[in-house]
Amino acid sequence: QVQLVESGGGLVQAGGSLRLSCAASGSGFTINAMGWYRQAPGKQRELVAVITLGDGTNYADSVKGRFTISRGNAKNTVHLQMNSLKPEDTAVYYCNLRSTWAGRYESTYWGQGTQVTVSS
Repeated sequence: QVQLVESGGGLVQAGGSLRLSCAASGSGFTINAMGWYRQAPGKQRELVAVITLGDGTNYADSVKGRFTISRGNAKNTVHLQMNSLKPEDTAVYYCNLRSTWAGRYESTYWGQGTQVTVSS
């Protein structure tokens, strides 16, 4: 039902910036939260940032002050502005959506991922 399309990944030098975007499509659901996770080779997938329907936000300690998550004018979109990038930020970044169906059933969806590579 739900499709997530990610864009904005790429290769940048340390100290540079990237902006990731994710758009959700489908019907019959209410978005509770959208966010970004990342996974580096040999590492566990970890939360980067999340934004709720009420625009509350939460960030991993490692990205606070550098990354900003926001919703687009269309509330089925989310952006992650990444500034002051470090080589440690290199990972595949995944868009995540948590939704409610039929007023009570909760589901989680994942995008395919977009590669972010930060060179030293």
